[in-house]
Amino acid sequence: MAEDDYATPAAAGTQRLPRVSIEFCTQCKWLLRAAYYAQELLSTFSTDLGEVALQPSTGGRFIVTIHHGAAGASGQEESGQQVLWDRKVDGGFPETKELKRRVRDVIEPGRDLGHVDKDYAKGAAAAASTVAEKKEEEEGEEEKKTDAAGKECEDCK
Repeated sequence: MAEDDYATPAAAGTQRLPRVSIEFCTQCKWLLRAAYYAQELLSTFSTDLGEVALQPSTGGRFIVTIHHGAAGASGQEESGQQVLWDRKVDGGFPETKELKRRVRDVIEPGRDLGHVDKDYAKGAAAAASTVAEKKEEEEGEEEKKTDAAGKECEDCK
């Protein structure tokens, strides 16, 4: 076979988007973990993903990034990227279903992930109500700090 028979993304001049890259530490031996996440994403999103790449690194890095096309001001598609998970920032490794949700939220926000989304809507609604309750409590506490005469409450200090 001739060398011309194979076209690499670089030779073709284009990159298939969306592209998920999983940067993993080889010293920490995270290759199998990275490959597992890649397999799960490819199984779930199939041809909706243009590419899933494994990028060897060092220094305890485990970063999942998505490179996607976004409509620019001129109406043409421009390449953008977003970090989906960083082990050092997000604390540890993602659950597979959380990583799938984050990929879905970028490439196809309206898509139903089936059992992966089973408790997600309930959890998101519960989290939103918890935040609202905390805000109400904080506002109530601020009101309690002053009495009718506008003096600051000594008990709240």
